[in-house]
Formats: sequence, C-alpha cells, structure tokens
Amino acid sequence: MDIKWTTYRIKTVHPFGISRSTHTFYDVVFVYIIDGDIVGRGEAAPPIRYGETKNAVLTQLETKIELLADYDSVAHLIDHLVLHSGGLKSLEAAISMAALDWWTQKNNIPLYSYFDADPSKMPQTSFTIAIGELETIPQKISEAEPYPILKVKLGTSQDKEIIQAIRRVTDKTVRVDANEGWNLETAIEMSFWLADRNVEFIEQPLKADSIEETAILKRKSPIPIIADENSMVSTDIPKIAHAFHGINIKLMKCGTLSEAQKMIRIAREYEMSVMLGCMVESSVGITAAAHLSPLVDYADLDGNLLIGNDPYLGVLVSDGQLKLNDSPGLGVTPIADPEGLL
Repeated sequence: MDIKWTTYRIKTVHPFGISRSTHTFYDVVFVYIIDGDIVGRGEAAPPIRYGETKNAVLTQLETKIELLADYDSVAHLIDHLVLHSGGLKSLEAAISMAALDWWTQKNNIPLYSYFDADPSKMPQTSFTIAIGELETIPQKISEAEPYPILKVKLGTSQDKEIIQAIRRVTDKTVRVDANEGWNLETAIEMSFWLADRNVEFIEQPLKADSIEETAILKRKSPIPIIADENSMVSTDIPKIAHAFHGINIKLMKCGTLSEAQKMIRIAREYEMSVMLGCMVESSVGITAAAHLSPLVDYADLDGNLLIGNDPYLGVLVSDGQLKLNDSPGLGVTPIADPEGLL
C-alpha cells in the first residue's frame, strides 16, 4: 500500500464571487491510497477563509504523512493519518475520502453503505448564483434551468437589486448566503424583505464572532438562519444552537467524513436542520459528501457544476436530484488525464 498526491487547477465557468472575494480558479490536491489495482481517491480544496493553502497541504504531505504498516481497521488508519495532518481540515477530508474509497472498494460495497445511508433518500442540490455583474443574472438563471433550487450569494451593496433581478425571471425556490456580509440591523431588515420574496432561509448573515447578535436575529427573523462559518466541527454545535436554526456541514471545514456524520447526529440532538455544503471542488470531493446526503435535510453540492474542467465523473444530477451509482467505493472515475492524475 502506498500514498501519493498531485495538484490540479480547477477553473470556474464564471468568476465565482462571494462577499469576501472573487476567483476564476482554485488549486486542489488529489490524494491517492494505492493497494494493488485499487486506487482510493480523495480531494483537498483548501479554504483560504480558514488559513489553509495548497502549499500548506503539500508541505504536510511531503514531510509528515506515511501509512501505517499495521492497523486493525480503516478507522484506525484514518485516525493515524489525521494525527499527522497538521490540523489542516482539507487534508483530513482528502485522507478520509481516499482511505474509505480504498476500503469500500476492497470490500465491494458503495461508500453510502458504510454510513448506513439510503441512496433513495438523496435530496435535491441547490445551484449557486455567485456575486457578479447584475446584467449577467439572466444568463446565469438560464444556465441554471435544470436546477429547481437556487442558492444566491449576497452581502453586497446591491443585494436587493440582485434578488429583484432574479425574481423578474424565475419563481424558483431561493436560498440566500450572505457569507458574513451584513450587520445586525441589515440582517433583520433583509430577513423580512427576503421572506416577502419567498426566500427559504438565510445562511451566515453575520460575522462568526457575532454569535449573540445572531441569537437576536434568530428570535426576530421570519425565516430560518443557517450557520456556515460558525459551524466548523461537532464541538461548535452546542455553542451555537441558541443562535441558529440549522448548520451547514462542509468536509473541507470539518475534516473526516466520520466527523461530518457526528455533526449530523449532534445537530439532530439539538433539533437543528442540517445542510451539506461544499467549496468549489471536483467530483471527487462532491461525490464523497453526496454519500452522506441521504442523512440531511438540504444539499448544496454543486461545486463540481461550477467548473469547466472537472477531471472526474462521480455523482450525477438530474433535474437537481443527486444520484449515486452503486459501484464499490466513492464511484468516481477519471475523465481527463493530466500528468500525475490517477
């Protein structure tokens, strides 16, 4: 058994803008656990918001990561690798994906079986309308025609104009993500304004350090408030349950798939709704998260749909509905072959 890795630049179809920044590409790191003919695949999409970079992931892989010669379970193997991941959650996610992909292929079962998830209960995914020029909105809505749920990035000086432009061309379900872009006064006012325009919920309206102000917003808002930047790992949930109606779980924030599963369980204990989200990623990372999606209420797993050079084929989307195949492991296959890509 061996571990290898390579980098890959994924390029967005449109500039991807949120309240903090705009990007046209992202550098990801693919991690492979190789055992004979079996290749377990994982992906690290380092989130800059949390201080992670491609170079930090590569440095950790090159200096600290080695496989155990002897282990008694795949969980034991993953625990060992996580201990040597330098606290980089995106690397923990990649290692977890690769190890579980390898192990479930070896045992001839799809990954969702490992988590006792029922693939017939997969939710629809939303499709993201990122921040950009107002005149591009009709084109973006047209391109999103197959998707019945839109996730709209706000947190700008033109938030109302963005929603008005969208509502002029579609009455689809809309979810809003402000990415910490508002203050409390704006958030309260916008919550009522958006409710009148049939917006389902608001994700992370205030900065992550404004938890008590968010609790005030929760009490006043006519629509649910969902945590993103406040919802990193399972130990965050008891601290924020009074301030949010639900949480957004992203593998690149929480680390391993098992930690994501733990977050789902704890959120349920606090009677919170659960969404599975993503960074801009390839089909490796998105498919890994999709195997957990039957366990949640909402999915925002469109990161692979926002890029034009996805090197893998994995989870499919039909009219917004996520669909996994029943192949062993993650069920991803390469569709391009840049140098070093397995």
